Amino acid sequence: MSSTYQERTDWRAVWRLIAPYWQSEEKWKARGLLAAVIALALGMVYLDVQFNAWNRDFYNALESKDFPAFREQLWRFSYLAFIYIAVAIYRIYLTQGLGMRWRTWMTRQYMEEWLANQTYYRIEQTRSADNPDQRIAVDLDLLTTGSLSLALGFLSSVVTLVSFIGILWAVSGPLSFMLAQHEFTIPGYMVWFAILYAGFGSMLVWWIGKPLVHLNFEQQRFEADFRFGLIRIRENAEAVALYRGEPQELSHLSGRFERIRGNWWAIMRTTKQLNTASTFYAQFAIIFPFLVGAPRYFSGAIKLGELMQISSAFGHVQEALSWFIDAFSSLANWKASVNRLAGFHAAVQAAREHESGIAVTRNNVGALLLDDLSLQLPDGVPLTRPLSGDIHTGQRILVSGPSGCGKSTLFRAIAGIWPYGTGSIEIPSDAKLLFVPQKSYLPIGTLRAAIAYPAAANAYRDLAIRHYLELCRLSHLADKLDESDNWSQRLSPGEQQRLAFVRVLLTRPQVLFLDEATSALDPATEELLYGLVLQELPDAAVISIAHRDLVAKFHAIHWRFVPAQGRQEAQAASQERGHYTIQEARLATT
Repeated sequence: MSSTYQERTDWRAVWRLIAPYWQSEEKWKARGLLAAVIALALGMVYLDVQFNAWNRDFYNALESKDFPAFREQLWRFSYLAFIYIAVAIYRIYLTQGLGMRWRTWMTRQYMEEWLANQTYYRIEQTRSADNPDQRIAVDLDLLTTGSLSLALGFLSSVVTLVSFIGILWAVSGPLSFMLAQHEFTIPGYMVWFAILYAGFGSMLVWWIGKPLVHLNFEQQRFEADFRFGLIRIRENAEAVALYRGEPQELSHLSGRFERIRGNWWAIMRTTKQLNTASTFYAQFAIIFPFLVGAPRYFSGAIKLGELMQISSAFGHVQEALSWFIDAFSSLANWKASVNRLAGFHAAVQAAREHESGIAVTRNNVGALLLDDLSLQLPDGVPLTRPLSGDIHTGQRILVSGPSGCGKSTLFRAIAGIWPYGTGSIEIPSDAKLLFVPQKSYLPIGTLRAAIAYPAAANAYRDLAIRHYLELCRLSHLADKLDESDNWSQRLSPGEQQRLAFVRVLLTRPQVLFLDEATSALDPATEELLYGLVLQELPDAAVISIAHRDLVAKFHAIHWRFVPAQGRQEAQAASQERGHYTIQEARLATT
């Protein structure tokens, strides 16, 4: 599936993705939860400071063999540890709750925008964003949980740095040394060592790991494409089986999985290099404060407790300064998801803001009117010359013409989902329109819900449903109304088309459009269903696209899509786009 998504986003685009929730109708609950989580995060930093002081007193008690002080520090550690555990548990609990609330709100908003005004349909037409399902289901989860985790981690690191850098400066003291017969003194030298150490490590990790953003972006796309291929086989299992298309499908799936495998190995190689650098960095950081603090300890300038406090404070400062190093892999995943969501959001906005060249309005004249309607493809290639016509109550119109001439596209334009073209369409203000495609949509769920769609499952009485099932030769389904299944897979194409007519008879539209809605039926059943429609809906206008002569006898008017040129050029013109117009004729009816 091709796409035109963007891979790079600036911080303004990130803010446009994140900000809406915090300004929504849930903003006070969200901000309250966020304030609680921040308070708990700051509380954990405060407890870390207390543990740092405890380190000094505990090891000094050990060095001086002061048992009462040792016992006191054990009790102190116990209540500090108990408080720390409680704070840590509720910080994670409230963070997870806030993340789910945020994801729920974002998912609802994205689904509403994606489904509104047939945006999903236009995105599929233009291929402006690949795998919307993955972006809504997976990328929104990564955006919300990742944003909270990274933001709170960064905040904790900043507060930790501010809290411990003063402690490290005070306890490390100055470092004096001779260089070129000059004495130099570095105050708070451990602070400068920590900054240099973390700065070098951050630059190294960034240089090694920067390809991960693009690789993670591609990995998510390849995974979604592979899942889409698997789902397509499930949806078309019978057709694949009848064609014996398993080798071809295996080849396609293997090719898609090969892209996953190849990209994953690239991620593995980059991650191995990143882990090598970050692991060396983290392990050396354990011994580093002892190496630089040992001279002052062995000279007697500080005690063991002060040395352990230096080590603890250095560890916290170094950890705070190393936030970028520790979070780099998470940042890469988060940034890849942000890029995909930003591209999807842009595609949704573009589809919603696309100005239709075809004006669809309502009128009070009681007729459906087409005025200088020209149909085009999404890329601007014309399908037809300007068309004009009218459809009145009770009319029966047959639409025919060569494949690709614009018959189904005309129906889509009248439905208001095809904006590509020019001209106007006027629909009676009180008319209920129903469009029945060749393959009707049957949602997964109970048969009752599939029949009633798009109305609610309880919209029609069982007596009426069973009555029309019997009339449409589907009486064997009458006892299965409450069974849940994937009916588009369980029912044959003929059964699905007959079920669509049950839906028509229950819905009782004023204007009915049938787009080859009986193509899978035998002539006798096709004749039966058309007869039912005319009998049950005598005042409805019925417009049909069909190729069988049998259907013609149920219509009084024939709209034929023909080349606009003369007869001698008709055959050549039929191979070209934009040369079709409608020729109207009267038909004999029964």
